[in-house]
Amino acid sequence: MEPKFDQLKTFIVEKGWSPYRFKQILQAVFKERIDRFERMKALPLSLRKQLQQAFGESILSLKPVTRLSSAQADKVLFELPDHNKIETVRMIYRAGWESYCISSQCGCGFGCKFCATGTIGMKRNLSADEITDQILYFYLHKHPIDSISFMGMGEALANPQTFVALKTLTDPQLFNLSPRRITVSTIGIIPQMRRLSQEFPQVNITFSLHSPFDEQRSELMPINRKYPLQQALALLDEHIQKHRRKVYIAYVMLPGVNDTPDHAEALISLLQGRGSWDYLYQVNLIRYNPAVGTPEAYNRPQKRELDSFYERLKEAGLNVTVRQSFGVDIDAACGQLYGQYYIRGKPKEVEEK
Repeated sequence: MEPKFDQLKTFIVEKGWSPYRFKQILQAVFKERIDRFERMKALPLSLRKQLQQAFGESILSLKPVTRLSSAQADKVLFELPDHNKIETVRMIYRAGWESYCISSQCGCGFGCKFCATGTIGMKRNLSADEITDQILYFYLHKHPIDSISFMGMGEALANPQTFVALKTLTDPQLFNLSPRRITVSTIGIIPQMRRLSQEFPQVNITFSLHSPFDEQRSELMPINRKYPLQQALALLDEHIQKHRRKVYIAYVMLPGVNDTPDHAEALISLLQGRGSWDYLYQVNLIRYNPAVGTPEAYNRPQKRELDSFYERLKEAGLNVTVRQSFGVDIDAACGQLYGQYYIRGKPKEVEEK
């Protein structure tokens, strides 16, 4: 299915209206931040009624159900047209910067051991509109869109509609976002990583590593058996050399599992000496956030162990940061987008806090 703005453009022409009317719709949405066709007063009443009949009352294809808030994060539960639900997180930095963690799938079918979303399995891919409407919802509510990460529910590169959504988000007539303000996270779907590098070279890539050892990575992330770590890194090497863009390595710290001195040394060996450009690898250490549905053996790391791991990487010359955690208290942090409405596979409504 075509994205809605393409459908609207075609609809205007087919109904015999001037192409200028489509520009007025874009003006209403992206300048005046109007979501309902009936309120787009620059349009003739007859056209507004036609738009309502064809596309519904609102420009949005999803409906907010609940919203949980903490000091630095908002998590919104959206209902899709088929009544499935997804979660989106808005993060507020102290400097005023607002970043968004959006979902690309309802559920996930890749079964990473530490990720809550994977425990509910794969429901379906989101359409391009369902992906971009997560951002449009906040934009229409007058929030700035400073950066976007495809790090919510699902594996972004397993959904072909992610590429359509990226085109919409960077379209100068629509969201007009710089690709450098967008990050796509992937567990390592190599063919689609290559496509992303070719079609959107300026979009930031975050590669989920989580263990430098092949056997352990396969245990934690079954995708490693199909797309081995070294093959994924070889592709990232090519991306860096060709585009001179930094690549982010996400590493979730699992106490007693992947945070030992041996892991630190193996990670250093893995990323150093790859070439004169290997300084463009940036390691992001992420505190594991316990969540519903994940193994009880996984705990949040202690500061001492995290600091020790960080210092060893730093001493070795790696570029490394500890990612700031947002929304832990509302289950909105990394790995926690599970959807508490899924209890043993059955939807359950979430009560707003």
